[in-house]
Amino acid sequence: MTSLIDLCERVIFRHRVIVIVLFVLATVLLAYKSSQLKLDAGFTKNIPLNHEYMQNYMKHRADFGGANSILVSVCDRDGNIYNQQFFDTLKDVHDQLFFINGVDRSLVNSLFSSSTRFTEIVEGGFSGGPVIPANFNSSQPSALKLVSENVDKAGIVGRMVSDDFQCAMVSAQLLDLDPETGEQLNTLDLAKELENQLRGKFENEKTSIHIIGFTKMIGDVADGAKDVVLFFAIALAITAVMVYFFSHSIMLTVLPLLCSVIAVVWQMGLLTMLGFGLDPMSILVPFLVFAIGVSHGVQMINAVGKRTMEGMEPKVAAQMAFRALLIPGGVALLSDTVGFMTLLVIDIGIIRELAITASIGVAVIILTNLILLPVLMSYAKFDEKYRRKVAEKEAFGNRIWEAVSQCASQRYDYKIILVVAVLFAFGWYQSKQMKIGDLHAGAPALHETSRYNQDTFLITDKYAISVDYMSILVEATPEACTSYDAMNAIDELQWRMENVKGVQSAVSLASVAKLVNAGYNEGNPKWRVLPRNQQTLVQAISRIPTSSGLLNNDCSVMPIILFMEDHKAETISRVVDAVKSFRQEFEKDDLQFKLASGPVGVMAAKNEAVSAAQDPMMLYVFGAVILLCLLSFRSLRATLSVVIPLYVVSVLAQALMTYLEIGLTVSTLPVIALGVGIGVDYGIYILSTMSVKLKSGMPCQEAYLDALKERGSAVLFTGITLAVGVSTWVFSSLKFQMDMGILLTFMFVVNMLGAIVVLPALASLLYRRKKLHE
Repeated sequence: MTSLIDLCERVIFRHRVIVIVLFVLATVLLAYKSSQLKLDAGFTKNIPLNHEYMQNYMKHRADFGGANSILVSVCDRDGNIYNQQFFDTLKDVHDQLFFINGVDRSLVNSLFSSSTRFTEIVEGGFSGGPVIPANFNSSQPSALKLVSENVDKAGIVGRMVSDDFQCAMVSAQLLDLDPETGEQLNTLDLAKELENQLRGKFENEKTSIHIIGFTKMIGDVADGAKDVVLFFAIALAITAVMVYFFSHSIMLTVLPLLCSVIAVVWQMGLLTMLGFGLDPMSILVPFLVFAIGVSHGVQMINAVGKRTMEGMEPKVAAQMAFRALLIPGGVALLSDTVGFMTLLVIDIGIIRELAITASIGVAVIILTNLILLPVLMSYAKFDEKYRRKVAEKEAFGNRIWEAVSQCASQRYDYKIILVVAVLFAFGWYQSKQMKIGDLHAGAPALHETSRYNQDTFLITDKYAISVDYMSILVEATPEACTSYDAMNAIDELQWRMENVKGVQSAVSLASVAKLVNAGYNEGNPKWRVLPRNQQTLVQAISRIPTSSGLLNNDCSVMPIILFMEDHKAETISRVVDAVKSFRQEFEKDDLQFKLASGPVGVMAAKNEAVSAAQDPMMLYVFGAVILLCLLSFRSLRATLSVVIPLYVVSVLAQALMTYLEIGLTVSTLPVIALGVGIGVDYGIYILSTMSVKLKSGMPCQEAYLDALKERGSAVLFTGITLAVGVSTWVFSSLKFQMDMGILLTFMFVVNMLGAIVVLPALASLLYRRKKLHE
């Protein structure tokens, strides 16, 4: 290893100009590439495509539409839709949505759709027609009255018309591919078009427009994600001030910030070259890369500063710092990279992209901070005033480190471990109560007060449907809808599910067939049953078209659609568990009840994927950290000293999530891996100095004191800088960013305290036991 370090040092510092020129050229190229980076959001990236539910969803997607739907509620501010101005606006909204690129025009539905029909029982049998007749004239009161009567006859109150007759719904399904280009549909552009073409055009003092759906939600998230640029600027300013007070040099402030910004530029340029975009959910990663770069840069300027204070020339000081930090810094950054790569085990495209994005960024820091930064610092000039300030800071810091080193003394180590054990036991108990999935109504990525969530609450309150629905896909033999046994099983399961808490309403081919059967018998409620006679059953279902979404062309698949009160984790879990329990009673070889389609079916699949990935992810990330520590320190005791505090903090972070009612979701699951990956840096830097001293026979407390004098101030500064940077996220307009900010702030600070307080206490116990044994 020493010979490898010698070789690297000779090659790099003997050819400093060439190294700088190569970095400049690479930065210019990658800066150009990064300017071509685009925000990239797609529906399928957010779902686990290999999950059983999603396999069923994709299998029948062509027949029953996807989960990527849009609901547009047009509301009359005066409280009554039956007026000319409202119906003119509703028709305009329907027509405008129909012609928006990316909308499946065959699946746009409203009162103005020709497929929206009513059926009534008359003396001669059935009578019916479109709810809004072809000769409809909104200026005539008689026409409005006729439509009002038709709406009641059609039974669409609660679906297409709100319960209070204040709003009417226009719904649509979205395509995956852009019909004009044949490429993946640009979700963000479509979200902007929905906002501009619908709300922007038709909302006024008389009418309000409310839009919900995955595409609109992602668009709002992308708009909120633009705040990240502001937070990046604030963090850059705060970090610059803190680095200056730490280094007492403008040059030593600029250089680590410059190298960290270069790392971010390289990261975004490489993403573009690899064909990736930047998803709104992973737009925070470049900020983390910058923060990690600064933290490792501080270690470098701290090491150079100490050596210049001892009288070394800048080039020699930079070379010595390079030699001292290449291995621990490389191991720390490699641990970060491998830790982030473990997120690839999660079968959700957006998390895998985040893993790749973060891994590339941290890998780049190995080059910019461990090679470019010391080379640039070798050209720095340090005057006597700077050396005097560094000496004064060292003297002040040493007095503090004398007190902190007591953590590695025999007097305090047992007490510290006892406190940590109590905290761990409490955290473990709390963490077991952590929920998988969203814990609040509305879009979890956005605040409750956001326009999108306010629209969601309005639609949920005024209608018996929302985008929170799940379909149970009933697979049977062709023409199974003519079998009483099959239809009765569907009807029975639907009735069971309607009585599960959290299910607002339900509809299926069986429930509609019962209504039609009653219609054939003068509307008598006693006949609202499934006819046992096959000919009568065929008569009942013959009036239900495939466009209703309740059956496919050969009647071999018939969904049961469950409209949910919300998509909270406990609601989804309760309903899915009920389906799994009840369906066993009705399933046969030729009749299968498959989960699940619809937006809530997607959420159920994501929740199960997150739950399944949680333990393997933690196993892999800690396994990678343990392996790298063992290879670096070649000591089980040293590895345990680093890893145990990390594990305790990760458990406490999960307990904090429980306390703050933050569910484990696609956006919060990566935080634990990120926190562990970054948090290991503190322990590696401290123990890399301690282990050398301990191997030479120095007592643990003295070894720890030397490590604190060498690296303590940089570790303390790093933890505070990282925490301050991400703590600004609590002011974000995105709730998931606020949640990530809280969790990362906690993990950065507590991991730092773990490295400074708990690590030396563990080392004191472990190394003392060795001596007692000897």
